Amino acid sequence: MANKTHRTPHTAPLTGTLLAAAVALGMGSATATAAEDQPSVNVATDPSFVPFEMLDEETDEMVGFDMDIINEVADRAGFEVNLTTMKFSGIIPAVQTGSQEIAIAGTTITDKRDKVVDFSDPYYDSGLRLMVRDGNEDIRSLDDLDGKTVATKIGSTSYDYLEENLDDSTEITPYPGTSDMYMALLGRNVDAAFYDAPNVGYFAQTQGEGRAKVVGPLYEGQQYGIVFHEGSEWIEPANEALAAMKEDGTYDDIYTQWFGEAPDAD
Repeated sequence: MANKTHRTPHTAPLTGTLLAAAVALGMGSATATAAEDQPSVNVATDPSFVPFEMLDEETDEMVGFDMDIINEVADRAGFEVNLTTMKFSGIIPAVQTGSQEIAIAGTTITDKRDKVVDFSDPYYDSGLRLMVRDGNEDIRSLDDLDGKTVATKIGSTSYDYLEENLDDSTEITPYPGTSDMYMALLGRNVDAAFYDAPNVGYFAQTQGEGRAKVVGPLYEGQQYGIVFHEGSEWIEPANEALAAMKEDGTYDDIYTQWFGEAPDAD
């Protein structure tokens, strides 16, 4: 032990493998420090809005278009996502009160919402669509809903649209989740369902294939935005990240993965 204590330290320059190892250790340490320095930000989502956000039962993790978008934005903006799932109707209030700093859940940018929360630049163009059971030839648009029952989602812009554009002859039945709404349609508890176009279309092509179909035009063109607590420090970094993602093709790659074809540049 004494020999080791008094051994003259090696002072020659590091070369070859030793230099590479030292550099790797230094870089690893710097990377770890950078990761530790990134703040954890509370982010809320609705787990039932496929294909934007949904639970992968095999991994028990949230996946989807929105999840890929927010994770990429977080990487570029410099924060870690601390994800919380909740019903859509609770998302705006959660961000408004500050219990959640950010939310991403296919949330349409509206003047009403913009009064209590802030939004990122739009990241998805959408609208509203009507769905009926396969074989139904009587309902082709909202004009055919007189005397009928239509399902939609609590707290959604689709509910507001129906309230504003249908009279009392149509019964509007709001449901807490999209799966409840669609099961009500397939179970013949309602005559139609009305909700965000990409979600309605995705259901008709997957679980509802051969049992439900989308009819009528696209109603009320809409844009989705990431939701922020008013005055959030992350709005500008998120907008810069979204712009860079669209510029370098990352956005198109994510979009194609979930929807099959990237949107036109226009």
